[in-house]
Amino acid sequence: MQVSEPMTLFTDYLLAGLVFYLGARLQAVWRRSGQQAVRCWAVGFYASATAALAGGSYHGFLPYLEGLPSFLLWKFTVFAVGLAALCLFAGAVFATLSGAPRKWLLALAGLKFLVYVGWMSGHDDFRFVIYDYAPALLGVFLLAIHAALARRERFAPWLTGGVIVSFAAAGIQASGLRLHEHFNHNDLYHVVQMGAFWLFYRGGILLRDR
Repeated sequence: MQVSEPMTLFTDYLLAGLVFYLGARLQAVWRRSGQQAVRCWAVGFYASATAALAGGSYHGFLPYLEGLPSFLLWKFTVFAVGLAALCLFAGAVFATLSGAPRKWLLALAGLKFLVYVGWMSGHDDFRFVIYDYAPALLGVFLLAIHAALARRERFAPWLTGGVIVSFAAAGIQASGLRLHEHFNHNDLYHVVQMGAFWLFYRGGILLRDR
C-alpha cells in the first residue's frame, strides 16, 4: 500500500496520540474533581485527537478513498474540529464566568456549532474550519486574560500561551513553509501544535468552575 503523504500522516497520528493521552489524563482529573470545565477540556482533547487521526488518514490514504469514503472521512474530520472548538471554549467559559453571562455564552457557542455543522454539511473548504476555530480560540484567549486580570487564576498563562502557539502554528501552515522535500508546512504545523496542546493541558488541569 502506497501512502500519498507519509510524513503528514505520521505527524498527524503522532499529534493524535499525544492529545488522546493528555485527554485521558484530563478525564482522570475531572473524575476526581467533578469540574465541568475540566470535563469540557477533556472532551475537546478527545475531539481534537479524533480530528488529527481522521485528517492524517485522509491525507495518507486519499488515493484509496475515492467517492463516499473520502467524503465521509473529510466530513468526520471537520465536524470533529468544530466539536473541539466548542468544548475548549465551553471549558474556558465554565472556568471564568457564572450566572447569566455563562448561560448566554454557552448558548451562543452551541448555536455557532449547529450553524457550523449545517454549513460544513454542504461545503468542504478548510478555510471555513478556520473561520470557526479561530474565534473560539480567541474567545479562550480573552476569557483567560479576564481571569488573569480579575483573579490572577493560575490556569490563565497556560491558556493564553496555548492560544498564541496555536495561532503561530496556523500561520506556519498558511505560509506554505517547507523545511525539507518530505517535511512540509502541514507537518511542521502538527509538530508546533503538539506544544500548544501541552500548554492547554497544563492549564486544563488547573481549571475550576466559577
